[in-house]
This record gives sequence, C-alpha cells and structure tokens, in this order.
Amino acid sequence: MNWSLIANLNGYVLICLGLLMVLPTICSLIYKEDVVYDFLITIAICLVVGFGLSKIKRSRRDFFARDGMIAVGLCWITASLFGGLPYFISQEIPSYVDCFFEAVSGFTTTGSSIVPDVTALSKGILFWRSFTHWIGGMGILVFIQAFIPKANERSMHIIRAESPGPIIGKLVPRIQQTAAILYSMYMGLTILCIVFLLVGGMPLFDTLCYTFGTAGTGGFSISPLSVGEYNNLYYEIVITVFMLLFGINFNLYYFLLLKKFKSVFKSEELRTYLFIVFASMILIALNISKMYGGFFEGLRYSSFQVATIISTTGYATTDFNLWPMFSKSILLCLMVVGACAGSTAGGIKVSRFLIILKKIKLDIQRLIHPQKVSAITMDGKIVDEVTVQQILTFFGCFILILLSCILLVSLDNLDFETTISSVFTCIGNVGPAFGLAGPMGNFAMYSDLSKIVLSVAMLVGRLEIYPILIFLFPLFKIPDLVNPKKFYKHSN
Repeated sequence: MNWSLIANLNGYVLICLGLLMVLPTICSLIYKEDVVYDFLITIAICLVVGFGLSKIKRSRRDFFARDGMIAVGLCWITASLFGGLPYFISQEIPSYVDCFFEAVSGFTTTGSSIVPDVTALSKGILFWRSFTHWIGGMGILVFIQAFIPKANERSMHIIRAESPGPIIGKLVPRIQQTAAILYSMYMGLTILCIVFLLVGGMPLFDTLCYTFGTAGTGGFSISPLSVGEYNNLYYEIVITVFMLLFGINFNLYYFLLLKKFKSVFKSEELRTYLFIVFASMILIALNISKMYGGFFEGLRYSSFQVATIISTTGYATTDFNLWPMFSKSILLCLMVVGACAGSTAGGIKVSRFLIILKKIKLDIQRLIHPQKVSAITMDGKIVDEVTVQQILTFFGCFILILLSCILLVSLDNLDFETTISSVFTCIGNVGPAFGLAGPMGNFAMYSDLSKIVLSVAMLVGRLEIYPILIFLFPLFKIPDLVNPKKFYKHSN
C-alpha cells in the first residue's frame, strides 16, 4: 500500500479545502459577521496540516486500484472532519458529532440536517453549508485532478472510485483533460442556473445557495420551508429543470458538444430516467389532486418533488410527509433508484437497475431455452459478465449495509417510518425522509451513535460502497463459518 502517496492526496484535499473556504470568509466579511475569524482559523489549520501531508516523501510512485479506493475513502473522511470545523469553532453547532454529520451531509450532497432552525445560522455558515454540496457534487478528488498538474494514467483509479455509476471511462485520452471537461460542463450548467434565478428576481445570496444545492443535487436550504418559502412558480420551474439536468450523465453533455446526437438518443438509461420521471409526476399528481384543488396544481407540486427526490437533491415546496401512502411509496422507490450514472445524483442509479432487470430476463430465458446463446446489451453494446457480476455484488452489499444501518438506528426506538426512511434517504444521499425526519423536520433527535451510523451510510452511498468497505475491511475479519478443509480434516 502506497501510504505516502495517499497522505499526499489528503494534503492536497486539505489545501484545496482551505482555499475554497475563502469564499464563505468573504461572504462573512460582506455581512460583517464575527464568524469570519472562525473561518480564518479553520483555513490556517487546513493549510498547515495540508502542506505537512503534501510534503511527505513518497516511498514509491506506483498507484493501483486498491490504493485509489482507500485514498478516495480516506480523503472524503478527512474533508468531512475538517469541513465541520467552522461549525464547531463558531459554536453555531455545539456538538462535534453534529458538525461531522452536517459536513458529511454537505460533501456527499445528501442534505439531511441536524439544525432545528437554519435562520439562526450566520450567512457565512449558510453559504459554506450550501457550497459543500457544490464541492462534493462532481467529486473532491476529480476537482484536484482537474486543476492540479499531477495527474497521470494511475489517476483513473481515483476517478473511477469517486464517480457514481457502474461504468466509468475517459472522455479523452488524458486524465487531467477528462476531469477538466467534466468540471467545465459542471461550472457551465451552474452559471446558467444562477443566471435564470437572478433573472427571476431571486436575491444573489439566495441564488448562490440554492444553485449550489441544485448543481450538487444536495438540498441544504436557507429557510425552514426550503424553496416553498418563496411560493414562486418561476423559481420552482427553473430549479426543477436544473435538478433533472444535473441528474443526467455528464458524458451525454459532452456528446452534445461534439454534436454526436445519435449517441445521446441511443442512451437507454436516459430514456428510462425520463420515463420514470414523467410517469411518477403524473401518477402522484392524480393521487394528490384533491389535496391541492385540481390536477394541474397537484402536478406543480408533484413535478418539483419527483425531480428533487429522483435527483436526490432534497428541496421541498410542500410537506410531502402529509401525502397519501401511494405517493409517498413512489417517492421512497425514487430514493432508492436515483438518477443516471455519471451525474451528481445519488441512489443505486437507473443503469444498474436496467442491467439487473435484463439479467433477470436473460436467466428466465435460459431456463426456458437452455441452448439459447444471448447477452446483456446497453445502448447496442454488450455488457461483459464481469460488469454484471460487479453490479449484482454491489446490489447485495447495498442491501446488507441498508439492513445493518436500520438495525443500529432502530436502537433509538423511534417510529418505524422515521427509522426506515432515514436510512434510505441517507444511503441514497437524498436528504429529507418521512415522519420526524420529513421535509419540515430534521435529524437532531437521533443519538450520537445513530448520527455516526447515518454519516457512514451517506459516505457509503456517495462513494458507492467499495471505497469505504475497502478502507474499513482490514479492521474486520469475517469468520469462516464453513471451511471445507477443516471439515474434511475433522471427518478424517
């Protein structure tokens, strides 16, 4: 294991984190808040520790897949530990466990919060909370690969470990250029969202905070009522459209820039994603139409909530906790499914579900026609068996981790709906749950143990299980319950 290189990467993460905190510091200066000193202290800590780690001499330069997985897992934990310092040093969030939870929720673009009243927070802290969504949306280490000239072919291990989705490849031959293209498109869409909201009359501070959450598909709000505070149809339409856009695979935007329209239209994942979105919007609108006085008013609220849940953003314009069970069940399913691979959204991803469904169909066909030779295809290309097996393993791990987290969180003895949905929303990086943790509630009622468990669930969901599992695996030894060699030795 190349620990010296992993330490260097952690150092670069802390240096970038310190430099990025300059923006909320400027925000605090503009509003003449005392929290500016807390940000300066945190920046100094990040830069000192970061420079120290970045100067550790490398024992060797080789960097393999396992190194990349562990580096990504450790870097995200490091970023969350230091990213929560402004909350703690300012004492706007007194408990460090709560600060860690809030930071993890920000960087993983989950948006679940332990803050009972966000209006009590300073502007600088509110800005930083939302900005962590934007930083984590495309990936902390992808940002470093894009702007620090140290990337090489080994860096693909990092991008694959940090990017969501089952199949990650290079857009262009050079890794650094690939990362730069991704961030250029990310920034371009972010700027477009800012422009549209400003044109509609939203204040600049509000625009930046809500755009950061929309781009990163996060969900931290600056109001207890979230976007519903404005009761503005134009804002809702703009944010709905951009939430859905950020839920689309960024590779498809690159194909659009290259005018490869056929590659975009051939995307089965995109077509399925759009079908799920529009079908869910209509079904929920029909189900809640009586609550809002008609189908079209119901469609207004259903469209926003479907977009915010499937993109795992987590904003709200109404308390969907009061919706009929059918509508809430659809939202719960959307939490699990998520949006497209290669986007800033969370969830299992549409492409994985498509491949699993095709695998089920293929196995049934083989039972009926054992001699039939067929393969799973996506967008006209054959999906190799290794990829299919990895997806099935991912799904199995997802279920096991989900059940384990539910058992641990249930020790708090909260109601069934709150407990189950809280774990679902954290591992899916969605944000609001149902029950006490609904869109008008928060996660403050959980114990420190549950908050740590839910923080791990958020990291596991954002990094798609393997980087965190590989990082934690040496700490645990799975017992060999049935060892054939021992069995035969005993028998003899």
